[in-house]
Amino acid sequence: MRLILASASPRRAELLRAAGYTFETIVTDVDEQLRPGETPVEYVRRLAAEKSAAALEVVARPFQGRERGAESPALRDVIILGADTTVVVDGDVLGKPQDDEEAAAMLRRLSGRAHEVLTGISLRDSASEVGKVETTSVSFRALSDGDVAWYVSSGEGRDKAGGYAIQGLASRFVSVIRGSYSNVVGLPMEALAELLPEVRR
Repeated sequence: MRLILASASPRRAELLRAAGYTFETIVTDVDEQLRPGETPVEYVRRLAAEKSAAALEVVARPFQGRERGAESPALRDVIILGADTTVVVDGDVLGKPQDDEEAAAMLRRLSGRAHEVLTGISLRDSASEVGKVETTSVSFRALSDGDVAWYVSSGEGRDKAGGYAIQGLASRFVSVIRGSYSNVVGLPMEALAELLPEVRR
């Protein structure tokens, strides 16, 4: 099996390496805008599938016109992994903050309450695609203005859904986790291990 991660996330790569997976990385560029009427579950599942599809196109491109594209023998052992993670509170999707002001606003919304972290994953070979959405509940203790200012100034949450990284400085904010920890980091490893056998070899 040739596993390809369709993500630039160093956190997903670290999780895969820690679990003993050997893989390559392809960075894809898909539109991550939430569509009108789209639920958070539909949103992360769609983006994961679009990322894996985009990466497969990149891998298949050298063979198109010569060996029937995605049906090429060179692609038969390729499995593409796409993933997308978001934070949901009161039904609202909290993506990556646009600036420090938005990051602070996100943390204030998460303060002293529970929120959900959703990760959609997609596994795709040259003939089929499978996927699922993993949900983890995370509770934050009440955050002071000083907590928020300190964390935002660290810059750690600027490229993270919900404006925080559970595996970093924000770990001191977390009071309860219900579900997969790796899902909150960005890739539910249990779900990945469950889905891999379902992808056609």
